[in-house]
Amino acid sequence: MTDQCTSRTTDPDTNHGSIVLEMSIQEEGYDFSSSISSALEHAENELQDIKENIDSLKNLRPDCDKLDYALAASIGALCGIIDIFLVGKPGESDFGQATDKWFETITIKFAEFLHPDKKKEFTIKNAISYLEGRFKIPYDQTSWGEAGKYVFGNLNTNNHHFKSLAHNPSLCGLFFSILDQWNNTSHFISDGQLVALVEAKDGWELKGGNLPAKLFCGFVNWFGHLMSDNSGSSGSAGRGTGIPSPLWTWTNDIIAIKAKLHIPVNRFDKSVNELALTIFNQGYDTRFQTAQTIPVFVNELLVRLFYSIRRFIHYIANEDNVFSFQLIWKSCEPFSNPTVKRMLTVSHGTFCMLDLADATIRGVTSLPGTFNAPEFFLRLNIIGLGRFAVSLYGEAQRELRYKKSEQDSAYARKELIIVEYYIQGLKILQENYNDNELLSFTEDLQNSDMYINAFQKTTHLAELRNVPEAKILRSKKDIDNYFMGVKA
Repeated sequence: MTDQCTSRTTDPDTNHGSIVLEMSIQEEGYDFSSSISSALEHAENELQDIKENIDSLKNLRPDCDKLDYALAASIGALCGIIDIFLVGKPGESDFGQATDKWFETITIKFAEFLHPDKKKEFTIKNAISYLEGRFKIPYDQTSWGEAGKYVFGNLNTNNHHFKSLAHNPSLCGLFFSILDQWNNTSHFISDGQLVALVEAKDGWELKGGNLPAKLFCGFVNWFGHLMSDNSGSSGSAGRGTGIPSPLWTWTNDIIAIKAKLHIPVNRFDKSVNELALTIFNQGYDTRFQTAQTIPVFVNELLVRLFYSIRRFIHYIANEDNVFSFQLIWKSCEPFSNPTVKRMLTVSHGTFCMLDLADATIRGVTSLPGTFNAPEFFLRLNIIGLGRFAVSLYGEAQRELRYKKSEQDSAYARKELIIVEYYIQGLKILQENYNDNELLSFTEDLQNSDMYINAFQKTTHLAELRNVPEAKILRSKKDIDNYFMGVKA
């Protein structure tokens, strides 16, 4: 047999506010599904959930003070000055010379790693020559011949790394590299046109006995040949031309894709492609692009470092804080919180402002009376602009999430007040009614020798809970009639 008794408690002074307690009666005994203490525990858990919901909205808003903004702007200005004077443009770059040496070291180490004689020491010229012989490809032409030069324009050792699609370090470049190795062809972009040479190399055949093997060999040849061209070709004098910047080869990709889809190439596509080729011929390759990355990386590193240092000092200075590595990291970690992201936005924005100003002034003053676009783009730090764009995108996303969650947070704050008042009421009830002793009648009812005392406790409990007199069960007969459905 299972039944339920429900008791409602009402404040006799104010006559509002109530809590319902349910008792389940089963054959094996009695069980309360709720009480003042359990209701209080449930309400406190709900209060904690509401507070966490409100705190999650706070995490979408930065908590920067004036010093944070000043530090971010100062770091951005410092890195902008580094970019202007130490990066500059190809041929006048201190950082560019360092990255050239770094790429030469990589090329030499790669050649030494592949050479059968591990003790052989390479110079940069020997390393390039060895890699060119090791990773042969059919699309390494440096001229069209007389007829081709007349029809397609100039192709030489200075520009063939850019014009040859397979020399581009991009997915499109990889595609055309494998295509050219498979078909013994060469594809070039010249004057806004996609030019294909058939039977590009006598006796050429891509190794591999099946499709996966040929694809693998094609990829290895593409990558190995790019490594040989990192620091120019073996016959180049001086610095040589490396492989084109991945951030400019898209101008080739667009023309190639449009040609394959039979879409006319417009004047804008040609102009941008010619601009990219012009700055490549002046040394804007992957090596110089890497040099431009240095001040952007330093900017990022310093902002995050100073953010952590400030929070660490504040945490240590607060005597109430417990010295715990986990708590310190939570307070100082410079990655996932909106405050450091806002500082990065300010810092990269300041960096880009100085860089744009310098590039614009150089573009205007280098050719009086006109704007020198190649000079402008040679000095423009595209890596910095890209990083600033990422920061702006993050700011916009956080603002949209904040607007979307603001309404839910307003409701949560109202709910927080209601639950807090509810908990206060439960604590008052807990003080007024000592349930612990009176509710022990459930154990007494399980002992038939103590049923009289149990009846008295239930009666007293009902009176405290303001149960109407007609509904109070005062004797065993009243309880029997209640469970048998007999009305008094």
